[in-house]
Amino acid sequence: MGIKTALPHYELGFYALVVTCALVYSLNGIIEASRDGMDRKSFRENIKEGWHYFGRKMDVADFEWAMWFNTFRNYIIFALTGHVIFAKFFSLMVPQYRSYVYMLYGILTVLAIMGSNYLMLILSHCFLLYTISLIKSKWLCFIAGLCSLATFKMEPFSTWQSGFVTGTFSLQDILFYGGSGFTILRCMSFALETCERKQGFYSPIDLLKYNFYLPFFFFGPIMTFDQYHMQVNTRILTRKENEMWNIRVHALTQILVILLVDVFFHFLYILTIPSDLKFVNRLSDWSLAGLAYSNLVYDWVKAAVMFGVINTISRLDHLDPPQPPKCITMLYVFAETHFDRGINDWLCKYVYDYIGEGHDNIRRELVATVATFLVTTLWLGPCEIVYIWSVCNCFGLNFELWVQKFFQLGPFARIEARLPESMSRRIRGFFGAANFWAIILYNILALNSLDFALLVAKRLLITGFPESTLSIWLVTYCGVQLIKERERLIAIEQERLEKQKVA
Repeated sequence: MGIKTALPHYELGFYALVVTCALVYSLNGIIEASRDGMDRKSFRENIKEGWHYFGRKMDVADFEWAMWFNTFRNYIIFALTGHVIFAKFFSLMVPQYRSYVYMLYGILTVLAIMGSNYLMLILSHCFLLYTISLIKSKWLCFIAGLCSLATFKMEPFSTWQSGFVTGTFSLQDILFYGGSGFTILRCMSFALETCERKQGFYSPIDLLKYNFYLPFFFFGPIMTFDQYHMQVNTRILTRKENEMWNIRVHALTQILVILLVDVFFHFLYILTIPSDLKFVNRLSDWSLAGLAYSNLVYDWVKAAVMFGVINTISRLDHLDPPQPPKCITMLYVFAETHFDRGINDWLCKYVYDYIGEGHDNIRRELVATVATFLVTTLWLGPCEIVYIWSVCNCFGLNFELWVQKFFQLGPFARIEARLPESMSRRIRGFFGAANFWAIILYNILALNSLDFALLVAKRLLITGFPESTLSIWLVTYCGVQLIKERERLIAIEQERLEKQKVA
């Protein structure tokens, strides 16, 4: 049934009330558990002194967040501020050469941070893949790119290459593997776009300008080469109406979110609690469900903040970068589940959509999803937990299509056609609620641990059945209907704007 099917306002109000009460109840249980476990021996490593006027310690279990926004905050600000100043100056003076300025600043910054050996290592991979791109064979470029990526993700090649980097600073490994991995994906995009070009070749300088744009270099997001090349070589630089105002608002929002997360870390130890399964076992089913959900929401917030800060810089450079990932709260289908929209766009363009085409054929969809998750597994680094995560999400993506095809069969299609559209939406909402929890359970595998994911699944589906299972399912159903209502309003607004353009 169509997405524009509406439900009564009183029904939606009831759904909003149920979801709000459930979230408050669940989060209250996590706050109490955080307070009770603050001084536990197993928590001491990850619970440190926080802001003294809160009177509570802070959860610092996330190494990456602590590094970015505490230890290395000033270095990051210094590097990106330098980029903004140089970029703005040369964009005003010689806009036709701004891409060269971005490249030179990026190369010099990478050289200063990581050393000449690392720079030469990256350049060697760039020129190797550039040389292969001259053959203009997509499959050869793809295989060569995956082999290069494997040298950074698999032993003994990764250790051998990391040995070229001198120094012992804390971020060495993160910057090494981040910059290397994203470099290979960018080189693959460059090579594949070269194959698509009907006449001539792109120059090696085009590849270097694309790869060494500093805001994207170490941690993305990935912009496909065709998009970046078109945008960065635009000579007439203009701003959309209210664009600078929107950039300022976006930057202020990122700062407020960072502060808000720091405050939450003083009251919700959502990252540390899952590390102690004995303590987790004491939580109520509702608190445990809230803990699993909160872990996914936090990972989305972290990704949204990291890419949001970088995207703000790139918008100042007149680029249109990939948007932050869609919030996990707004997801109930596997096809939209991703924490990095740039990599998702890359995978869709070069693997998933290329093989799956219309995504309506079961066999082609299976091949497309398997190929996509094979590449994703290599990107994340092959290991047992990544294998399990990939298999589960690959199954979920295909299972959605199988269920959809099953219910499109004649008998079910005729039954649904006789139902009111609002009732069809309610029925689909119950299936969406089950899918919502499948997404959570499959993804906390990678975010926490297999043991924690199995514990959550056992408590919610077996020991908590039927009271906790059905009540949490009902609350999730209410949330899915609120998501569907938001999607309905967005679809109506988009249709209105399209009609205005036509008129």
